[in-house]
Amino acid sequence: MTAPVIAVDGLDFVYPDGTAALERINLHVHRGERIALLGPNGAGKTTLVLHLNGIHMPQRGTVNVSGLSLDSDSVMEIRRRVGIVFQDPDDQLFMTTVREDVEFGPRNLGLAGDELDRRVDRALAAVEVADLADRPPSHLSFGQKRRVAIAGVLAMDPEIIILDEPTSNLDPASRRELTSTLQGLEVTQMIVTHDLLYALELCERTVILDRGAIVADGSTRELLADTDLLARHRLALPAGVRID
Repeated sequence: MTAPVIAVDGLDFVYPDGTAALERINLHVHRGERIALLGPNGAGKTTLVLHLNGIHMPQRGTVNVSGLSLDSDSVMEIRRRVGIVFQDPDDQLFMTTVREDVEFGPRNLGLAGDELDRRVDRALAAVEVADLADRPPSHLSFGQKRRVAIAGVLAMDPEIIILDEPTSNLDPASRRELTSTLQGLEVTQMIVTHDLLYALELCERTVILDRGAIVADGSTRELLADTDLLARHRLALPAGVRID
């Protein structure tokens, strides 16, 4: 197997108030994988994700992205390689038009002219929002905003995209559109979600985190079929749904 694009080894993290958020995390993600990260509230999912692009720095252990070890020298390049799409797209959309939002990141990397235009056009086309380029983000539906937020991350040409609760507040049609978009992206993806059926639909592999530790890592279908495992870690399928 090829070298992992994300390698987390022995990662610990304690908040200033003494809360131990992560304990001895070991996680390897390989190029092209689409992985679900599941766990109850307070499990440490957000803390782990914020280590993957250097918003948090390791206190103990290591985080490695495509051969780069996360430290103060590498953090800016790692943030380019790992893009995060936050749960609320309004946290990422703040410019006058969709195009200006999508070009904001690469423009700040120094891209300009035809190269910038190509990068932005490619990102808009990848999530099928090119027709929205001149519209104000405030005039878009929630599902459209989410796809524009993804385009803004794609325009940075990342190697990994992390999506935080991507189905929250989406109607069924927008959910289907998002599924098609994510399945069409040729980039490694980590999907943080409480939506177990969405994890099953999109991800062959699932990692379950609870109380700051990885408690399961394997086939999504096999893990979601284990009702005792789900119950122990305060996870649940919709009422009446069982995975065979």
